[in-house]
Amino acid sequence: MKILKTTFLIFFFIIYTYSSFAKNPSEFISEVTRNASEILKENISVDEKAQKLIILAEDSVDIDGIGLYSLGKHRKNINDEQLDRYKKIFRNYFLKSFSSRLSQYSDPKINVIAQKVVNKKYTIVSSILVETAERPEIKIDWRVYTINPDKPLIRDLIIEGLSLARTQKEEFNSVIQGADGNVNALFINLENFNSK
Repeated sequence: MKILKTTFLIFFFIIYTYSSFAKNPSEFISEVTRNASEILKENISVDEKAQKLIILAEDSVDIDGIGLYSLGKHRKNINDEQLDRYKKIFRNYFLKSFSSRLSQYSDPKINVIAQKVVNKKYTIVSSILVETAERPEIKIDWRVYTINPDKPLIRDLIIEGLSLARTQKEEFNSVIQGADGNVNALFINLENFNSK
């Protein structure tokens, strides 16, 4: 019984930690990157790190918003059933892609340096991925969705001026256009990635 109680306390502590981000966008990004860095420094397997990173991403990234943006103009040409299917496929795709890439890092140090309020919906948070012997300094801007000030969410990463969301949108469009506008080609492409 004591073990069960301790397990529940740890569980709620983790949930509280991941859901209690500061409301200020700069502090929010600092907290997210700090939590990610702590996970990546842990002496656990790559799979265990990936699972923890997934929990972090689900709480701090607007996955549905990124997915809809990535679908672009093709969103208008699909029905509700297809849209529901796409959202599920994209969520799995995003989380697998995100966690597998990030879990390869040992300890990325990111310093937040500034923020710029674009409008009520968005704030751009500027940061630097600190230089190491293996890589140069990298500029990363975070597009934070702030329509709900109590729950900021990441909508895009702009790395050295290159928007990852926009790049993904262009790639998705290329797949669909290559199939004569058939959006199912994209679904199959993403499902194949998810099944690997």
